[in-house]
Amino acid sequence: MGKILLYIAGLIFTGYGLACLVYPAIAINAAGLATTTADGMVEIGAMYGGFQTGFGLFCLLCARRADYTVAGLWALLLGIGLLAAGRSYHALQATDPLTVYSYGAIAFESLLTVLAAVALLRRGGS
Repeated sequence: MGKILLYIAGLIFTGYGLACLVYPAIAINAAGLATTTADGMVEIGAMYGGFQTGFGLFCLLCARRADYTVAGLWALLLGIGLLAAGRSYHALQATDPLTVYSYGAIAFESLLTVLAAVALLRRGGS
């Protein structure tokens, strides 16, 4: 189960990351972000493009190499889990209505987190 989860997460993060690396407006428009300076565009390209591509490739590597699988599952559990927690916390604090983007991201990140936890538990937590 862990390897399949890592392959799926890896393909999703790599695909979305590459798309945002080439065309950062995907993330800007989807999340309702605004870039008021060149630094803002650089940040969007770096985080949504570069980081997500790198994280996706890491997940794919961890899926492919048995000795990295546990590390990849822990990265999903902690990295994506805390992303979901932070997003959920701030969603609860929001005074304006959220869009399907935020709800979808919370659902996706929470699902990955739960599945990573289950995969780690099945491996004995190692």
